[in-house]
Amino acid sequence: MPSEAGFQCAGCGEWNETVVDESAGKRQSYVEDCQVCCKPNLLVISWNGGRFVIRAELES
Repeated sequence: MPSEAGFQCAGCGEWNETVVDESAGKRQSYVEDCQVCCKPNLLVISWNGGRFVIRAELES
């Protein structure tokens, strides 16, 4: 089941809304482009007390 979440782009700092697939587990990572500057962000996603927390860093 998808769950809405968000992250701050590691390149431009803009907020991005995204959807996390809960069926993929409580720890995930994948690349998603910023909706504003189009830079690829590596998203590291973890489940924390009833919600997903996303840490973003620029893909190297």
